[in-house]
Amino acid sequence: MGRLSCATAAVLATFALSSVSLACAGGSDQSASDRADTSTTTGQSGSADQGDATASARRLRAVRVASFDRPVEIRHASGFPNLMFVVEQPGRIMVLRRGRKLARPFLDIRSRVDFDGSERGLLSVAFPPDYRKTKRFYVYFVDNAGNIRVVEFRRKSAVRARQNSARLVIRIAHPVNANHNGGRLGFLGNNLFFGTGDGGGSGDQPGNAQNLNSLLGKLIRIDPRKSGRRAYTVPASNPFVGRPGRDEIFAYGLRNPFRWSFDRTSSKQKVRIAIGDVGQDEWEEINYLNLSRARGGNFGWNRWEGFTPFDGGGAGTIKPSLVLPHPPNCSVIGGLVVRDRSLPALRGRYVFTDFCNGRILSFKPHLGRAAGRPTGLNIDNVTSFGESLKGTLFITSLDGSVYRIRQ
Repeated sequence: MGRLSCATAAVLATFALSSVSLACAGGSDQSASDRADTSTTTGQSGSADQGDATASARRLRAVRVASFDRPVEIRHASGFPNLMFVVEQPGRIMVLRRGRKLARPFLDIRSRVDFDGSERGLLSVAFPPDYRKTKRFYVYFVDNAGNIRVVEFRRKSAVRARQNSARLVIRIAHPVNANHNGGRLGFLGNNLFFGTGDGGGSGDQPGNAQNLNSLLGKLIRIDPRKSGRRAYTVPASNPFVGRPGRDEIFAYGLRNPFRWSFDRTSSKQKVRIAIGDVGQDEWEEINYLNLSRARGGNFGWNRWEGFTPFDGGGAGTIKPSLVLPHPPNCSVIGGLVVRDRSLPALRGRYVFTDFCNGRILSFKPHLGRAAGRPTGLNIDNVTSFGESLKGTLFITSLDGSVYRIRQ
């Protein structure tokens, strides 16, 4: 048998869970000592992150806020501090206003979205810094032909989008395999970043992730605003502008960067990025580094999986900050650096998990090797971490729940 796709394992787990009650998913108050297993998150040979927050971690609670239809992301919008937007994989964006779910969707594009019950669907929404003024926002989804689309919409009111305002920004062909679609949008200034999967299947046999003429298996950076006849423009500082390779590429060598985030709090001088990249046979990985280091960087897939040579190995690639072994992990869910002042056990720490494992882990952000420690929380089938404008921490689960983390 060939190499088994780890993302496929996550899909199988999803199908298995869909045949039984999902009500068991939730946030427990298990202590770090109850859940500790220092071998599950390591650098190349690192040990667990030691600290004195174990007692505080015992008090962390996951409080269920509301129920949704397969929520895969929760985001805030600049200028609207009382609203949170929840992305439902089948194709709707719902609204939480002051913690209460509104009955009417903000956006409903189910007819445009290929939701296959596994990895395809509506996967992300992002609001630019000038959203309150311009009313523009962007969604990332898999269309009915199986291809990735980033589409611009405009809002009608604070809680309603203009359904007929769609403008295609970019389409990336992805018709062969249903898995590895990437799936997160994020703004840094006026520039929109998003991570794409390698095209799916096993082992990236077409070699998309290492191919600089393909937009698959990449971190992409564009200015999504229309400019004349151009649907988007490319920043002149992108690393392959004027060189061989697609101008839109910011970094390459990724397998399936389903969830990633910027960290603008841990370094006063430099923006950092944390990428959760889904592994295949042996290792899930988290990459945490300065954004300037990621520019033009090669994260290694499919030459490497974690610290292990996969198809040739070789020099010149960015190595992970942390890896998660199989089993018990199967599909890493990258998180964010917590800013919530009401969570002293987590504030200033990067939180993350694995779709199959469910343990919420954290580490103190720093450049170089890291090792996670348990937070005491366990939530099944996590799909994303999000925060409000004030830093309140939320977690979405494929069982339908959105949780607020309290201490």
